[in-house]
Amino acid sequence: MFPRPNRLDPSVHWLRNRRLTRISTAAVLAAASALLAVHSASAEALLLVEVDTGKVLHAENATYPWYPASVTKLMTAYVTLRAVKEGRLTLESPLTVTANAVAQQPVKMGFPAGTVVTVDNALKMLMVKSANDMAVVLAEGVAGSVENFADQMNANARRLGMTQSSFVNPNGLPADDQISSARDMGMLARALIREMPEYDYYWHLPGIRMGKMVQRNYNTLIGRYPGADGMKTGFICASGFNLVASATRDGKRLIAVVMGAQSSAGRALKAAQLLERGFSGNSGLGGWLTPSLGTVESLQPISAEPPNLREEMCGNHRKRQATEDEDEVMPAATGADSPYATFLASLRTPKTKSAALVQESTLGEPVLVYTGTKPPAPGAPQAGWGEPAKPKAKRSKGGTATASKDGKPSASDGKPKAARDGAAPTAAATSSEGAPPKPKPKKPAPKTSPAAAATPTPVSATQQTTQAR
Repeated sequence: MFPRPNRLDPSVHWLRNRRLTRISTAAVLAAASALLAVHSASAEALLLVEVDTGKVLHAENATYPWYPASVTKLMTAYVTLRAVKEGRLTLESPLTVTANAVAQQPVKMGFPAGTVVTVDNALKMLMVKSANDMAVVLAEGVAGSVENFADQMNANARRLGMTQSSFVNPNGLPADDQISSARDMGMLARALIREMPEYDYYWHLPGIRMGKMVQRNYNTLIGRYPGADGMKTGFICASGFNLVASATRDGKRLIAVVMGAQSSAGRALKAAQLLERGFSGNSGLGGWLTPSLGTVESLQPISAEPPNLREEMCGNHRKRQATEDEDEVMPAATGADSPYATFLASLRTPKTKSAALVQESTLGEPVLVYTGTKPPAPGAPQAGWGEPAKPKAKRSKGGTATASKDGKPSASDGKPKAARDGAAPTAAATSSEGAPPKPKPKKPAPKTSPAAAATPTPVSATQQTTQAR
């Protein structure tokens, strides 16, 4: 599955298999069981790094070029937050959704063109829902265009030493030149943590809430794996399931990078296994078998084409199409009572309401996000993404709330509007096309006051902006 690397590259450890042949069969089986609790993937890159020192605790295919998919958004966040730190904009700066942002597929917030969001809200939507439209909104807001923003992404990558990375868009949607590696993503994650500690909460938000809509973080380690505190998932058919994860225990913070996993559950389990071995001090194939790997910066890039997993991930052999938010949970090879089997089971959404409530309390309260520059007032109607807000019906004193034919509420106490107001009808009572309604022929009747003769006019609530799904 991997492309043929340059065999002269000293970073390719071709001797590892020869070393394994000198070990007893029992030892090999034990090592394999420790490394893979699910199954062996035909193509996968793994990396485990200490945040403080940059020391590599485990590396497997970590310097192969790889399609990053939505872990690209870590660089989008990095460039955006650098702009904030440099004073070019603030977290409260308003950004406008453009037609270019609306055109992004498939995962997005779905706001119509012209909608305004703050940098803060766009970042939260980016990191939790992995919204491709918000990535473009941030790119255009920071640099004026996606192309200019990509230039900034690449400039920052070069400054950080990410020599295997090339970016052409801010969201990771498929592109031949959108390339990175587990090594480079480990370096980027480390830079985010070390350079921007004041923004650390963006990496481990449990979820977002808007109206009645709730989106949990695609990084299923958050709230489930002890100490998990970041960072970002990614998936396209060509890359497989990617995850950059971080966790902290007893003051020690680690970064695990998984690229090319077979499922969302598989990437979470792989990352959990890497982190667990790092915290326990068992980071390799038994310690004495693993030579020192140095720091993440010292890992030597491999000259090769990135593997394309499209057929494996999205071919006709799959029972259902692989997606970023799939909840497939594979059986753990270590047994139903193993810690990893318990962890895998926790990734599923409970089927019963009571169990779901327990899980919700464990995972943490989703944070509020909103459009506009100010949060909605308490109790005010708020639309979720992809749906219009439902305004409250107005009530007049002593009257009842009613609705007009278009579904918008109007107040009525059984009297004509003009009679309640003590005024005659005005030009405001018009049809949906904006022209005055045609007058109806009047029957002869005794003279009455203008108020009594007035036709009732419904009072419509302010029309809310429709949000396209």
